[in-house]
Amino acid sequence: MGNKVEFDVIKSSGIQVKFSLDKLRNSLKHSGADYVIIEEIVGKVGGEIYNGITTNEIYNRAFALLKNKKSVFASRYKLKKAIYELGLTGFPFGRFVSTLLKYSDYSTKCDEIMEGICITHEIDVVANKNGETTIIECKFYSEEGFKCPVETPLYIHSRFKDVQTLWNKKSKNSKLNKGWVVTNTRFTEHAIEYGKCAELYLLSWDYPHKNGLKDRIDKLGLYPVTTSTLLTNREKQFLLSRDIVLYRQLWKDKFFLDHLGISTSRKERILDDVNQLCSMKQ
Repeated sequence: MGNKVEFDVIKSSGIQVKFSLDKLRNSLKHSGADYVIIEEIVGKVGGEIYNGITTNEIYNRAFALLKNKKSVFASRYKLKKAIYELGLTGFPFGRFVSTLLKYSDYSTKCDEIMEGICITHEIDVVANKNGETTIIECKFYSEEGFKCPVETPLYIHSRFKDVQTLWNKKSKNSKLNKGWVVTNTRFTEHAIEYGKCAELYLLSWDYPHKNGLKDRIDKLGLYPVTTSTLLTNREKQFLLSRDIVLYRQLWKDKFFLDHLGISTSRKERILDDVNQLCSMKQ
């Protein structure tokens, strides 16, 4: 199938771009589906494209086709949207980031009040590892296509320096050398430039290259419970309210599925889905 399809599509940011079969093909590769399935879906979706279609409509069609093939493919494909869904449920993005860090051998605390030289600050996540403390601010955006602007790391860097100055004067047990900004979207170029210059660590959906949120989640199998295509929204909300943030946590806390009144056969399907999804590491 050729790639010279001259249709304009509308991105979530409102920008109009040319439709690309290659971009669709590459996004489907992330699902873990094989070549045959990917080409079948590319053929079907590509044949339904019309001028002015939104990328969200394209996504929904591809997602439905993947789900019909295998639920685990659809779960991996919807990762970005699953993180947006965390915010829609009212679950703090900072708690999700904190949970991810725990699987990288950090000890973490959320919503900590910390003194600075000038004022006190509420910090989203305070992480400790190898005797070093890191403070992390998490910026969640519910609007797809929005980029985290330079003003955000500028503001967070000033808060970090205020806390760092007092911390390193008082603490004898650990040094506060790192400040992070984590977002579920992307940073603007100016935000990245500032982060590099100020030595502020920036973590977004796809930054740093090959070590962004998407890459970390895939490598460690740390998918949020909202990626599940087998759980209802009510069931996901119930689990999040019990601090079941990651899908893989259901292996340890299976009893929550019993609390939800889920049948034995459906429970087995869900746990099989957990096993397949969380073992699919890149």
